[in-house]
Amino acid sequence: MSRVIVVMGAGGPAGRAVAGRFAELGDTVIGVDRSGAEGCLAVDLLDRDAVRGLAERVRAEHGRVDGVVHLVGGWRGSKTFAGTSLDDWDLLHDLLIRTLQNVSLEFEPLLRASGNGRFVIVSARAAQKPTQGGAAYAAAKAAAEAWTLSLADALKDTSAAAVVLVVNALVHDEMRAANPDKPYRTFTDVKDLAAAIAGLWDEEPAAVNGRRIDLTP
Repeated sequence: MSRVIVVMGAGGPAGRAVAGRFAELGDTVIGVDRSGAEGCLAVDLLDRDAVRGLAERVRAEHGRVDGVVHLVGGWRGSKTFAGTSLDDWDLLHDLLIRTLQNVSLEFEPLLRASGNGRFVIVSARAAQKPTQGGAAYAAAKAAAEAWTLSLADALKDTSAAAVVLVVNALVHDEMRAANPDKPYRTFTDVKDLAAAIAGLWDEEPAAVNGRRIDLTP
């Protein structure tokens, strides 16, 4: 039986790769992107009521949710710690934390009811080893990880799991075409990310719940 997978941020390169991977596997993919691009549902994930409406719509139309892949991201930084802008923090808080909070709170009951559910975020090594100019970004990623691991604790006695995948940075074909001489040695290709996410269903929920899985080459 095909799974019902909701991909948040499906209009970006990583989102397209993940949605495509699940579609190739025969799953039902519901792409969500604020812009509504690429045939995605246009939902403002900062709006809790809108996210609740999305969860209710998916439940009404499909009866269940077997996976939520949260790929809403962004980056801001500075040259020095003292040069950090708290406006950057406000932006990253909304993108990396608040959207995650709204989505996880509204979709947790659906994942809990799934026979084999997964909730997945992509974090960065910077969360564990921040640089002075990346204070806001690293702090936001660390908070997103903590939130997701709290969800994992809530799911520990269910048939669902919450997982953190860690990368240094992501690369896709358009980036390589634009910079053909750059090696991207420490970057994770979005196609490899998509394969790793899909592979999380190959293991029992308890085997992946609460794990931080490093995908850095």
